[in-house]
Amino acid sequence: MKRFAAIVLCLAAWASAAVRADDDLDRVDDALTVTAADGRTRARVSGTFDLEGYHLSQPPPGLLFTDRDNLLNPRLSLFLDAQLGEHVYVFAQSRLDRGFDPSDDSARLRLDEYAIRLTPGGPGLNFQIGKFATVIGNWIQRHGSWENPFITAPLPYDNLVGLWDVAAADSTATILRWAHLAPPAPAAGEYADKTRRLPVIWGPSYGTGAAVSGAVGRIDYAVEVKNAAPSARPQRWAATRGDWREPAFSGRIGGRPDEAWNLGFSASTGSYLRPEVAPALPPGRRLNDYRQTVLGEDLAYAWHYWQLWAEIYEARFAVPRVGNADTLAYYLEAKYKFTPQFFGALRWNQQLFASLPDAAGGSVRWGREIWRLDLAPAYRFTPHTQLKFQYSLQHESLRSREFSHMLAAQFTVRF
Repeated sequence: MKRFAAIVLCLAAWASAAVRADDDLDRVDDALTVTAADGRTRARVSGTFDLEGYHLSQPPPGLLFTDRDNLLNPRLSLFLDAQLGEHVYVFAQSRLDRGFDPSDDSARLRLDEYAIRLTPGGPGLNFQIGKFATVIGNWIQRHGSWENPFITAPLPYDNLVGLWDVAAADSTATILRWAHLAPPAPAAGEYADKTRRLPVIWGPSYGTGAAVSGAVGRIDYAVEVKNAAPSARPQRWAATRGDWREPAFSGRIGGRPDEAWNLGFSASTGSYLRPEVAPALPPGRRLNDYRQTVLGEDLAYAWHYWQLWAEIYEARFAVPRVGNADTLAYYLEAKYKFTPQFFGALRWNQQLFASLPDAAGGSVRWGREIWRLDLAPAYRFTPHTQLKFQYSLQHESLRSREFSHMLAAQFTVRF
């Protein structure tokens, strides 16, 4: 806890220095924007620098990868946005950090997004190709550190379940072992295989592929084909790493009844197993026979100083020699702006699991049912600087220590 307090003091020092440099950041904005052809061609480089600190229980919750109680995670994100005439838009995102998800690994540089979007006839029809975030849900559109009221992602994008992509479970007993339900594992045992387990959706899911999107009146739509299912880990998102023989298909249709509401329905299906698992499948079966299928509903609402969001996902994983493993995950989120600079957010998350047949002829839930409460106050010192805190209380059934806690702080500089 003392180390986390030191991290918070470090963040406060960074905030003080960044506030004093706000005028310099304005000049950086101007210097990183280039226009030509009477404004018809425009390119801008922008970015964020995030310094995050975590104090957590072991094993670490969600997509945090460390066997320590404290973690310091710096991250530099750079964005390129270029408008080439009226009909061509190019964007890219690169990051220098300790891994796509917070970890204690060494720093590395990575290209997370790159895509070109063609708009031949206005906003009603767009064609996009490249490596980019999935079109499903509504959290993806605000997952960046500046837009997200919290530091971590909601539970459907963050909680790892007892299914692997590097091996095919051969029985319910294997799934229970992977979920650390039978027998229950100590914290160190749960962390040992954490890199093998999958969530319903892995964060923003920057897979490679193509998409068609647009809007017709109050209805907007988006359909994509990608090289990996929504649960695929970041290592499979690159064009050379996914399996184009078993593509994933996703889509969302949304409606805006009025200015306050945005409602949507999403669907996705794709093989969640890696290609090297194919030889271990039952005779005559292919990877495409074992898919992850996701149905989702989302809503957003804004009224005066309030903003509300909610998403619910029903996911089914077809497991060789076992059957369908079903789970439901959802969250409810509210943000209130107390002043133009100070706001707070509260989020309730929950995930439930269906049952699978066991060897005794009965049935058993294949995952730990979990709920998590997130509380996050934040303060924007200037249009370029923001300090955010988060406290999370999590409860998991059938665990030796059912309650766990996490404290986090994040200071962001935007330029």
